[in-house]
Amino acid sequence: MQPWHDEAMTEKQTASASASATPAPVKLAVGDRAPDFDLPAAGGGRISLADLRGAPAILWFYPAANTSLCTKQACGLRDEHAVFADAGYRIVGISPDPVPELDRFIAEQHLPYDLASDETHEVMEAYGAWGTKNMYGKLVEGTIRSTFAIDADGVLTLVKYRVGTPSHITMLRERLGV
Repeated sequence: MQPWHDEAMTEKQTASASASATPAPVKLAVGDRAPDFDLPAAGGGRISLADLRGAPAILWFYPAANTSLCTKQACGLRDEHAVFADAGYRIVGISPDPVPELDRFIAEQHLPYDLASDETHEVMEAYGAWGTKNMYGKLVEGTIRSTFAIDADGVLTLVKYRVGTPSHITMLRERLGV
């Protein structure tokens, strides 16, 4: 598993982050039970871990709808959605965006999967997808781009922190065997 901070952080930045920021995020591992959640969903209603039981799912945490890298990642999942759906996977994207922004993101990008709003970032924190990160040389608190696969019983089968946007789909297909 990769460290929670970028390799580019200096020892001084790491010490500063440790001293002044919230504690390092939780680190989940393959075989752990997926943390429970219940979030407002785009289009109205809610989505929860209980809704995903009985079939495998992919949860991907991303910083912000309609930004360049997040849109690239969302569209990659859109373009390969049928591959994952044929293998039985349900895809759920989670960000700190409010529901109206998620509705707009789905409409503009024609996304065929669910998006959920975690404005308080409680779910992101439970999954280790919220914390201090190095963004353009500055330490900031925010979403740590992460992806998890969950089996039909709610057990994590894939845990990937610091997902690289260009390689996201390739990594998922290889690691999930689809």
